[in-house]
Amino acid sequence: MKPVFIESKAVNNGHYVPGMISGHTLYISGQLPMDHLTGVMCHGAVAEQARQALDNVGLVLASAGAGKEDVVLCRVYVPDVALWDEVNRVYADWFGSHRPARVVVPCGPLHHGVLVEIEAVAELRGDCHD
Repeated sequence: MKPVFIESKAVNNGHYVPGMISGHTLYISGQLPMDHLTGVMCHGAVAEQARQALDNVGLVLASAGAGKEDVVLCRVYVPDVALWDEVNRVYADWFGSHRPARVVVPCGPLHHGVLVEIEAVAELRGDCHD
C-alpha cells in the first residue's frame, strides 16, 4: 500500500490520509469542502460546497497520477436528501460525460456543519501508482 497526500494549509487532526493506493485501486477518503489553499472550510451554498469537495477529490486523484475519468465509484454524504438535486447538478457538471457508480447517503449532520462530503474509488492505469 502507498499513501497519497495533497498540499494543504489545513491541519489534518484525523487518523487517515487523503488517499491510499492498494494494487491498482485508489481509495479517496471523504473530502469536505475545504479550501486547501487557505485552510478555510467552505460554508457557502450546497452547490459551492459540492464543487469544492469534488475539486478536492480531483486534488487527490492528481496526486496519484489519475483523473476524474478513472473514478469508478463515489459516495456522496448529505445531511438532508432535499439537497440531492443541487448536488447532483454540480456533480454532473464536474464529471461531464463520465458517469461513475454512485451512492447518495442522507446521513444527518456532517463534521464542521458542512453540507456535503464525498469519497471515491478510482482505478489506476499503467504505472501511475509505482
